[in-house]
Amino acid sequence: MDAAFTAEQDEMRRTLREILGKRCGPDEVKTAARTDAGHDPELWQQLSRQLGLPGLAIAEEYGGVGCTPADLALACEETGRVLLPSPLLATAALAAPLIGALGTAAQRAALLPALAAGELTAALAVPGPALATALALTGENTPGDWAGGGRAGGVQARAGADGWRLYGEVAQVLDGHSAGLLLVAAHAGGFARARTLLFLVRGDAPGLVRDRQATLDETRPQGRIQLRDVQAELLGESEGHDTGEAGPLPALAATGLLAATVLAAEAVGAAGQALARTVDHVRRREQFGRPIGSFQAVKHRLADLYVQVQAARSAAYYAAWDPEQGPLALAQALEALRTTSGEAIQLHGGIGFTWEHDAHLYFKRAAADELLFGPVHRLRAHAARRAGLFAAAGPATSDPSATPQKAAV
Repeated sequence: MDAAFTAEQDEMRRTLREILGKRCGPDEVKTAARTDAGHDPELWQQLSRQLGLPGLAIAEEYGGVGCTPADLALACEETGRVLLPSPLLATAALAAPLIGALGTAAQRAALLPALAAGELTAALAVPGPALATALALTGENTPGDWAGGGRAGGVQARAGADGWRLYGEVAQVLDGHSAGLLLVAAHAGGFARARTLLFLVRGDAPGLVRDRQATLDETRPQGRIQLRDVQAELLGESEGHDTGEAGPLPALAATGLLAATVLAAEAVGAAGQALARTVDHVRRREQFGRPIGSFQAVKHRLADLYVQVQAARSAAYYAAWDPEQGPLALAQALEALRTTSGEAIQLHGGIGFTWEHDAHLYFKRAAADELLFGPVHRLRAHAARRAGLFAAAGPATSDPSATPQKAAV
């Protein structure tokens, strides 16, 4: 393993940091997050044209850059530093890999070039609380358990003479209110033979109703999607789905590994920046005639944070090289971000949750990401079970909460 970055990767990091440094101060981030789209479309187009950001992990034959997951993770570390509100995660780390893995040749040719160019954004429509399970991060994504059960709830799909029709509602969909393309997880086949499939729905499809939801972290915009007899296109070939095959579940699990790697790098970037701002503050803030950073107790707290952030960064970089380690790296990074952002608020004198300071943005990002993709102890528990660490302790269980005393592995 060669952990050194290439000259091209260093140049991409430098260019991206320069652009984001000019366009993504705390006020600009808040303004962009509060727009109808939830991000700055002009900046998104600049990042797409100048750096090819949404197409980093898309093959060159489809107009992408054709880079490795490490390049996408490296870019997301920089976007995490400024808490950039953008469709990058939903489009490049969730939707595009699924289209590439499951789509037909015609679907890939029609959709991936537009996604790579930033002309089209996409979102994976899975109920927010079940997203981590759908991606096999905190549990096995067995059919029906996370998408409504097949009998009621979630989204139902029916095949008719004119194709597939979707009915139902999905809430807490990342960028679901603004994405031009939706990948909707739906049940088909009736309750007795229910199976989960993925469908393509255009953002302007008749019968599709969307609205933006209030969220803890406004830099992670989410939407509620209602499908009222909406015509949809099955992602991939229709043959073989009635034979009991796993369908899209393995592809969802593989996408979960990439998403975990990207999220880990993003969380490390946010944690590193929160720590850097805190160090700068304690150097300037004086108490009893001296900077508070000169007190030993403060030094010890900052040293502990530095070690934790660096350990999380090492785990994220390793996962970029080996995505199988993505869930564990994500657990490490989310814990580092939560701890660092909480300490940042304390060391800023408790002012983090005022509108005048941006420390609260990092804490909200940590809490919101853990709600969507964690929590940390479930990420670790599921990874440990997959590795067989608990095999000698008794029969495995699919419920991570059943072994809370072993979750800290």
